[in-house]
Amino acid sequence: MLILPLAFDSFGVRSMATFVKTKDVSILIDGAAALGPRRYGLPPTKEEFEALEICKKNIIEIGRLADVLIVTHYHYDHHPYPWDEDLYSIYKGKTILTKNINEEINQSGKTRGKIFENKIKRYSKIEYADGKSFEFGNTYISFSKAVWHGDVGSKVGKVIMVYIEEGKESILFGSDAQSLADDEALKFVKEKNPKLLVVDGYPTIFVGWKMQEKNFLEAKENLKEAIKHIDAKNIILDHHIVRDLNYREKIVDVFELAEELKKEILTAAEFLKLDNLFLEAWRREIKTDKRSVDVEGYFRKLKEKMRKELENI
Repeated sequence: MLILPLAFDSFGVRSMATFVKTKDVSILIDGAAALGPRRYGLPPTKEEFEALEICKKNIIEIGRLADVLIVTHYHYDHHPYPWDEDLYSIYKGKTILTKNINEEINQSGKTRGKIFENKIKRYSKIEYADGKSFEFGNTYISFSKAVWHGDVGSKVGKVIMVYIEEGKESILFGSDAQSLADDEALKFVKEKNPKLLVVDGYPTIFVGWKMQEKNFLEAKENLKEAIKHIDAKNIILDHHIVRDLNYREKIVDVFELAEELKKEILTAAEFLKLDNLFLEAWRREIKTDKRSVDVEGYFRKLKEKMRKELENI
């Protein structure tokens, strides 16, 4: 099984776009990317826009290889903006497995989901995936029921998680589950027991401001519980959490537990043996010329990694 991160926050954009290839089927999960409109009161840097353009091109190029496209929820870093026809082009003529827009969803998600459906329903087969399972040859894809986007009761609604299994290989993709803050998200992870866990980390920059310390501590314990009970030796922890430059210190006990168990917590960039490109978190430093970033050089290395991975399948 090939597992290839295409665009993540550790690549400098808001995304969790991931390509999975088995002997039977090629799958693109959450094929989209976006930028944070404001950070430190500042708009995105030109480096962020450059990274976004390159990431979108990579998603489109590799997304065209996919037979199945998955949308876990309707935030624009996980599915295309309505006007982004280039990204929408990869969703046409494919099997689309999506979050149900009629159940367990907030009004914003329902509205955005309807726009998405209307744009592709003439060209693609769309199926709501919440709580369902699908088989493609010897590849098994299972979805969680809708779980909270982070804290239980979150105003931003719910998402579905994805488990893909082929033989002894498996991946569980925990889109915007924010360190498995919802107990139901933790339950799904423990039941499936993946060989690789890819999960959105808790947005620690908001703790004590938009989010309560108590909820953060509970989510952290859920993540530790998952690390203890699943076979995965590698856990990709990325997305919301790496927008905080001090995230490692805030979850040091999680890293210590993983080390004790001889497991490794990685960003998507580290999973591909690349340096982290935390462009959003570095925005103020870049804007004030305290940090210089070679975006073009970084993505040349990423492109070479992707090329080698794809050649191996």
